[in-house]
Amino acid sequence: MKALKPLVMSGKEVLPLVEGGKGISVSTGQSSGAWAAAGGIGTFSAVNADTFDADGNIVPMTYEGKTRGERHYELISYGIAGGIAQAQVAHETRNGEGRLHMNVLWEMGGAEEILEGVLEGTKGLVHGVTCGAGMPYRVSTIAASFGVYYYPIVSSSRAFRALWLRAYKKVPEWLGGVVYEDPWLAGGHNGLSNSEDPLVPEDPFPRVRALREFMNSVGLNDVPIIMAGGVWFLRDYEDWIDNPEVAPVAFQYGTRPLLTQESPISEEWKKRLVTLKSGEVSLHKFSPTGFYSSAVRNAFLEDLHQRSDRQVRYSRTAEADLHVGIPLGRRGRPIYVREDDADKVRGWLAAGYSEGMPTPDDTMVFVTPESALEIKKDQIDCMGCLSQCQFSNWQQGEGTTGKRADPRSFCIQKTLQNIAHGFPVEHELMFAGHNAYKFGEDPFYANGFVPTVKQLVDRIATGD
Repeated sequence: MKALKPLVMSGKEVLPLVEGGKGISVSTGQSSGAWAAAGGIGTFSAVNADTFDADGNIVPMTYEGKTRGERHYELISYGIAGGIAQAQVAHETRNGEGRLHMNVLWEMGGAEEILEGVLEGTKGLVHGVTCGAGMPYRVSTIAASFGVYYYPIVSSSRAFRALWLRAYKKVPEWLGGVVYEDPWLAGGHNGLSNSEDPLVPEDPFPRVRALREFMNSVGLNDVPIIMAGGVWFLRDYEDWIDNPEVAPVAFQYGTRPLLTQESPISEEWKKRLVTLKSGEVSLHKFSPTGFYSSAVRNAFLEDLHQRSDRQVRYSRTAEADLHVGIPLGRRGRPIYVREDDADKVRGWLAAGYSEGMPTPDDTMVFVTPESALEIKKDQIDCMGCLSQCQFSNWQQGEGTTGKRADPRSFCIQKTLQNIAHGFPVEHELMFAGHNAYKFGEDPFYANGFVPTVKQLVDRIATGD
């Protein structure tokens, strides 16, 4: 493979290899600092990042507030403190090499306050901000006010065009690059539009070429595009390098850094990665954000699938097509369902799924009493980790979306905190890119080999 040429990014010549930011204590200062030390761009996550006590132990995030609003302010405080802590670790670890970026999600709760708070507390330590999960118009002005480069994450030329025309053209000098994240192959939340079919992936090259064409049309010829999502062997992208249709281009890795010695994820999680088969990572739409996301199809996701399968339209009063009454609960108050659904509901009740939970769509899902209690508790414990949440009906600033909380979704804060801190991976949300099955096929990982970040970066640079 042709040799990688360094690119100037965030004010310094670096390898065009970027570590993708993974939220809630997965992309840490240790892992991102090591990536930067290897000559690339390391990215730590400022999404509910961990803080440490005087002995270096992780400080548990406990919430004392009685209301969602009170807990939301606690969450913002935790987020700022955690982001600063991880930036400091990353800065010390990188040994003056590479560049250090922080990643935030625009749709996370308190995004602007956390971004500003972390940048205020880390002046000189952070060189760039990557931001996606929504349309981050204001990330440009916030980053520029601190003299930091910004890197929006988009999944189409159309999305970047909207960001440019509305906001970014006002501060073009601080646009460090544009991350194109493939919505069919990337792990975590994905930017599929309503016009795109989640089951019909598109070739990324024409999409990136369209992005480059627009960027060049507004004078951004020298601003790199960072290809993210689905990148494993760099040799597969050799024809992208120095190709004027897309170049200058860098490449982002989110899933491969999970399996390194510096990666903080549990040994169980690392071992599970090397057993994945093709097709075990799938797109789903259970996320309380409303976005599609990619995760391992484990018991956690299976439960969500089955929960939605046990769902029917219903009414509290008899109507033309909803006229078969079925008693529910201790008081036996009936709900009315279609005649074709009545036997299904009776079967679910007989099987122990005796709790009916209304959804915002005038349907009812049926779960066990234990599951109903857990769902209700998670909704009550909400601390506003998203700008708006379908699961708990929280909305930042308003307090509520005005819609019924949706029991078909889940508390994303809870499950991501759990899996990041050692809970069994089969029963938590396990984000991964769709090429994660290659861990088990790639000879680099044979015989249980777990590389250091430096070994991984050197390997990637060879084309493998």
